[in-house]
Amino acid sequence: MFRLLGLLVTVLAAIAAAIVTWPQFFRLERTFPFAQIVSLRGLLVVVFVVVLVVAALTALARPLRAFAASIAVIAVLGAAANGGILMLRGTGGDGLPEKTATSLRIMTWNTAGSATSPQLIAQTAIAMRADVVSLPETTIETGEAVAVAMRELGSPMWAHHEAYPGWAANSTTLLISPTLGDYAVVRSESGGASNTTTVPSVVAMPVNGKGPTIVAAHAIAPRPEDMEHWRSGLTWLADQCASADVIMAGDFNATIDNMDRLGVDGADFGHCRDAAVATGTAAVGTWTTAWPTLLGSPIDHVLATDAWKPTGSVVLTSLDESGSDHRPLVVQLERAG
Repeated sequence: MFRLLGLLVTVLAAIAAAIVTWPQFFRLERTFPFAQIVSLRGLLVVVFVVVLVVAALTALARPLRAFAASIAVIAVLGAAANGGILMLRGTGGDGLPEKTATSLRIMTWNTAGSATSPQLIAQTAIAMRADVVSLPETTIETGEAVAVAMRELGSPMWAHHEAYPGWAANSTTLLISPTLGDYAVVRSESGGASNTTTVPSVVAMPVNGKGPTIVAAHAIAPRPEDMEHWRSGLTWLADQCASADVIMAGDFNATIDNMDRLGVDGADFGHCRDAAVATGTAAVGTWTTAWPTLLGSPIDHVLATDAWKPTGSVVLTSLDESGSDHRPLVVQLERAG
């Protein structure tokens, strides 16, 4: 009886480990609670190691030795699989290459409303030589203050935004350097929706038609009560990456795992590819600043179509005390071909 119970628990544990490690195989990557669990692979590794230690201690009791050994094997495989995925996606490299005359620097930073000062945002963007700055949870008033501060520091910006009624989290601001030309915010219909739900995104297109469409993205967090809004928001954002020349940056509240099956023709998300994946920083957590980077969740992204080649990316960890619970992500792109 106890042997059968142990076998049943072992089988269930193996299935559970497989699901939380690769929910995409079971088509559960955007289903509660697996969507949330897989976005924290670093913590999964810790959990599997704890289970391994407990199983090893349990094996000291002779009657439970076989059962404990089976659980230990599952824990080892789970920790190795998740740790291996983190290593393959990259824990950060040498930072950004030297900026050239043709490079574009894209910075995204969820500023948590008024928690981050406009002066600090401007100084960071200037230090990173950003040409495009995506600022989820940032009002147009703050965005304009950032643009003014950047102008005074020698790097002017045009400020664009979208906002829903309510507090600062319901606003997204996009700063674009005048060197890229004139841009205008456009309405983009997809699947019966004209924007992400609950929190807005910004779609800006070049007025003269020359240059990339630039999207400042923000999807609602996948709280249990917001799962449907989160899924529809990600689908709408993926649909924005449908043309040949698109750059997207922002807080997707989703990891590359959650985006699975939203890519087209081998891309990661719509026709876009994730720059952090391409440049080896995709395992570095951008949220939350309260946790070490490898325990956090990489939910902020810069993505681009094949018109662009990512040449470097960096998650800024020196600003963890700035007030925001997100870390800035900066990516350098070059025109492909």
